[in-house]
Amino acid sequence: MVAWYDPGVLAKTGLKSLLSETIGRQADRRLLDAVARPQPLAFDYSEDGDGKAREELWLDYVSDLGDGWDSTYAVASAVMAPTLEVRDATGQVHHTEGGDVLVFGGDEVYPTASVEEYQARTVVPYEDALNDRRHRPHLFAVPGNHDWYDGLVSFTRLFCQGRRSRGWQTRQQRSYFALKLPHGWWLLGTDMQLESDLDASQVEFFRKVAAQMGSDDRVILCNAEPAWIKQQVKPHAGRGFLDNNIDFLEQRILGKRVSVFLAGDLHHYRRHENTEGRQKIVAGGGGAFLHPTHLPRVDTRPDGFVLKECFPSQKTSRELTWRNLLFPAINPWFAAFMGFVYALLGWGVAANLNEGAVSAPPLREVLSAALQSTGSLLVAAGTLLGAIAFADDRRGKAWQKVSGGVHGAAHLVVALLLTWGVSSVAAPLASELQWSLRRDFLSGLLLFGGGALVGPLVVGVYLLLSLNVFSCHPNEAFSSLAIPDWKNFLRLHFDKDGELTVYPVGLRRVPRRWQHGHSPEEPVWVPDPRDHRATPPALIEPPVVIGRSKAPPLTLGTGQLAPALVTQDEQPPAGPV
Repeated sequence: MVAWYDPGVLAKTGLKSLLSETIGRQADRRLLDAVARPQPLAFDYSEDGDGKAREELWLDYVSDLGDGWDSTYAVASAVMAPTLEVRDATGQVHHTEGGDVLVFGGDEVYPTASVEEYQARTVVPYEDALNDRRHRPHLFAVPGNHDWYDGLVSFTRLFCQGRRSRGWQTRQQRSYFALKLPHGWWLLGTDMQLESDLDASQVEFFRKVAAQMGSDDRVILCNAEPAWIKQQVKPHAGRGFLDNNIDFLEQRILGKRVSVFLAGDLHHYRRHENTEGRQKIVAGGGGAFLHPTHLPRVDTRPDGFVLKECFPSQKTSRELTWRNLLFPAINPWFAAFMGFVYALLGWGVAANLNEGAVSAPPLREVLSAALQSTGSLLVAAGTLLGAIAFADDRRGKAWQKVSGGVHGAAHLVVALLLTWGVSSVAAPLASELQWSLRRDFLSGLLLFGGGALVGPLVVGVYLLLSLNVFSCHPNEAFSSLAIPDWKNFLRLHFDKDGELTVYPVGLRRVPRRWQHGHSPEEPVWVPDPRDHRATPPALIEPPVVIGRSKAPPLTLGTGQLAPALVTQDEQPPAGPV
């Protein structure tokens, strides 16, 4: 799994994110591809190779993959199986088949996009999982923010040039697409990763696709992130007037034709349903670290969608957060970094106190020495500002400053107490060991070691309290844990009666040990039978069956229409519509 608190990974990912955001705003690749890369309005899977209407189709949806091998490969192995028997909570066994179509729902690689990372973390696991077990599925991919970190260059090379690998065959030419499925079903994949917005060419593309739909056709809309949750959890980050094309697409072009909303970005399973039977499903369990499910404001939606199931349960999610008390052991490189910071905070102070010291100095003398040390004060200011910048702003800027200030102050107090303790033991310990470098070197060593233990522990306690008490830092509190388990994907079946059945498949604990398969009809790697704790794929909840019925007329939701796409005949009245 990616070590997200490794200082090197943090620096590299932050730089790539900054470059992507800066360059992307100046040159939107989607606009160039719309001109240079023609693509059919829809890839037709409603008919077979002989031109006859398909009676049924299996399709797999996997999102947020390409992180750790164990997690990504375990999901890939289940997805690429010719058939998969999965049990539900009652013990009933359901027969499913590997999809002819495979959809990646966003963030196909971590931590940043590059040809090498895609190859190692995404391509090879799926090639080894398929081997010669069945035919290669047709792959369509939705880009997420991590795919955009190199300006979508590697994503385009891998998924948008008709390339074949031993694991799949690609067909799309742009970063968005439309699939025509049997019995009037459609699947639309968007690219909304530049400030959570769709460019005008993309929305016009989907307008033309919608014009090909019948009045009773149904749509599965795949976005890289669940806007219905993002806006609820982080209300202060609402979209502005220029960033509302996704609303325009959902409300004005597609309307209630959308029976199913699919998204990743949050690395767990969560399903909301309204009284009309429409579904909003987050299934971001393709391989990335687990995200928490116990954020209180995502349970009931203001537009009538109610939480039906989540995986893992909220109780389990809350319990998993306590693993942050093991932060120093789980994140050793970050622990080393914190040891260095604590050494910078206290070494100069300890050195001044060591001169002529014959006994332990009082705490007030340590505080006085710290306030007189210019170097320590500069590092302290950097620590405080860094903690404020790190703090979650979902409760507003004032909350960010207060919580970050408390976190930074906790580090400074702990560092002061550690310096006091080191100053008290350095002199007699150095004398007893008869070290030639004596107290200053020993003080620095003790400060580094103590800081490497208590510094990350302060961070872990801060993240634990932030999430379990104040519902903040869900990403940071679980990326620190790099949990490879609780994975999931969706298997969709369009049957001969036109019904869609969604099978939410979960893997409670992925294997940690593997051995070579014995034949081409097996994956290249199979779970080691000695790994007794690994669990087989099983249904997270009973299959979700969605019938076909005539869509209601298009209605407008709240918010203003995208101005670039409103024609003279569609001018909205003054004020919100």
